Amino acid sequence: MLLSRVLPSNTTLLPASSHARAAPLRYRHVPAGGGAITVPVRRSFAMTIRARDSAPVLDVEPQPLKLLDRRTKLKIAVIGFGNFGQFLARTFAAQGHEILAYSRTDYSDTARSLGVAFFDDQNDLCEQQPDVVLLSTSILSAEAVLRSLPIQRLRRSTLFVDVLSVKEFPKNLFLQLLPPDFDILCTHPMFGPDSGKHGWAGLPFAYDKVRIGDSDDRVERCRAFLEIFDREGCRMVEMSCAEHDETAAEIQFLTHTIGRVLAKLDLKSTPINTKGYETLLNLVQNTCSDSYELYNGLFIYNKNSTELIEKLNGALDTTKKELFERLHGIFRKQLFEGSARKFAGGVRYRHVSAGGAITIPVLRRSAMTIQAREAAPVLDIEPQPLKLLDRRTKLKIAVIGFGNFGQFLARTFAAQGHEILAYSRTDYSDTARSLGAAFFDNQHDLCEQHPDVVLLSTSILSAEAVLRSLPIQRLRRSTLFVDVLSVKEFPRNLFLQLLPPDFDILCTHPMFGPESGKHGWAGLPFVYDKVRIGDSDDRIERCRAVLEIFEREGCRMVEMSCAEHDETAAEIQFLTHTIGRVLAKLDLKSTPINTKGYETLLNLVQNTCSDSYELYNGLFIYNKNSTELIEKLDDALDTMKKELFQRLHGIFRKQLFESSGRRSIDAGK
Repeated sequence: MLLSRVLPSNTTLLPASSHARAAPLRYRHVPAGGGAITVPVRRSFAMTIRARDSAPVLDVEPQPLKLLDRRTKLKIAVIGFGNFGQFLARTFAAQGHEILAYSRTDYSDTARSLGVAFFDDQNDLCEQQPDVVLLSTSILSAEAVLRSLPIQRLRRSTLFVDVLSVKEFPKNLFLQLLPPDFDILCTHPMFGPDSGKHGWAGLPFAYDKVRIGDSDDRVERCRAFLEIFDREGCRMVEMSCAEHDETAAEIQFLTHTIGRVLAKLDLKSTPINTKGYETLLNLVQNTCSDSYELYNGLFIYNKNSTELIEKLNGALDTTKKELFERLHGIFRKQLFEGSARKFAGGVRYRHVSAGGAITIPVLRRSAMTIQAREAAPVLDIEPQPLKLLDRRTKLKIAVIGFGNFGQFLARTFAAQGHEILAYSRTDYSDTARSLGAAFFDNQHDLCEQHPDVVLLSTSILSAEAVLRSLPIQRLRRSTLFVDVLSVKEFPRNLFLQLLPPDFDILCTHPMFGPESGKHGWAGLPFVYDKVRIGDSDDRIERCRAVLEIFEREGCRMVEMSCAEHDETAAEIQFLTHTIGRVLAKLDLKSTPINTKGYETLLNLVQNTCSDSYELYNGLFIYNKNSTELIEKLDDALDTMKKELFQRLHGIFRKQLFESSGRRSIDAGK
């Protein structure tokens, strides 16, 4: 084995072969001016000695750094001049710092365009004696790069900085491989070329002063480096490396995992994108624009990531279980209620001819109470034709289901001058009065007002029961029925099944709500399907007048079939709500170092969970495409986990066999 020795002042150690580069380093402390330094020496192979007249030596005490003023211009060596290194160097250079760059790939042209000196040899770069050495490699290659760096050519008071996405790993690496006289600053700019392309103002920058000498010049140098980011408006957050990694597991690894899992679903933009779905598409684009090596490194080198991906998997499993249990509960309820009706008589239906077929529920073997209503119309008398409506028709709209969403719509209807009638099982009379709407606690009273339009704005789960209970015999049989449910084939079939053929049917879906539409409806998608509209001018005009309400507010009007809507909406709505509710089970919290991507997830949780669980459950039960989609999501997460653990296993096996091979070689010698 080659014994280490103190070298002359004009020499340096270079590996004799590629095998030498891969061999491990050991360090020996050598007295040099009263201080101990560590010199790397390779084991078990010959070394080539090459003279370098300008090479500094570590057994000679360097001159003290000149005390830096508040506008210090640093000489910064960027090791790893890829996409992120160039991104940082651009700002460093713009602030007037001298930048030296090294990379295995030839980026000399790019460096020249930025005013940066590019080196293809690490020795040449280190001989320039930079104030700061910035490690900007991938996480996976960081150790190999640091081990290959000829640190004996640097001043031993040099400040080493990393910008990796994990912090405990580089901290331990620096402490293990760098002599004790080197300063160490671990940092993480929690943004990149995409999120920081419009400036760094307000973006978080985390740092930990792991080891900074107490002399004025070294303290000032560290301050000068941090000031680069402070001057750009970054949100400076000092935290320990351990605290960073625990927090970043959620902030970064979770964000990237969600983005990459969604990427496996091959999501596409559609004519009816919601804001929530646009959020998912942007998340996929932003996370997948980073290299897979970055994502893989976040998993391998952050010990908190394994636990987090298991929590995510558990949250998805719990969400699936809740959905299927509710579906099973509804099926069992219908099954047993059906059996009970067989014995109790249940409900049968009788068709009565009255200028058209209608369906009236009649209880078997039980007495019926008939309540007279003098104003009730009868369906065996043909109603008077509707007056032809002009372009500014004021409609009489009955909103059935005057909860949060019904009130949200009614507010705009009333603002456009339409007459609003409202019915709900809950007493919203005060709210209705504030909107200028008439509130009814009795469906008969409401129907006797002969509204032009009956708008069904209930939950999906209660829609059938509400429609069955509505005294449609008290309406004009040419009445237009409209729904605003989040699924479309279900209400369409329900209307066609329960409404007499003289009633008009318009199935719609405003793909926004009180939260996403609180600042106006301009540009938001509104889907509609004219399922059944009479061909007379008045009925065509009435349908047009309903649609014009949304058109006047600037909605993006999209006509598509109910079947096409449900197939598309399974991704747009159900997937968005599923991701939001799965993340909610992780109890995510805002942190001092939130990234834009993480803020996106927090907002998604807030927006989806502000809607009722009944809405989400309805999206699952009443859209046949949802079951297939949640299984695809589950498979995508399983595939992502498998890829991560296989790579981890591959790295472990490689290290295991390389270690065994080295032991065999050493034993042979």
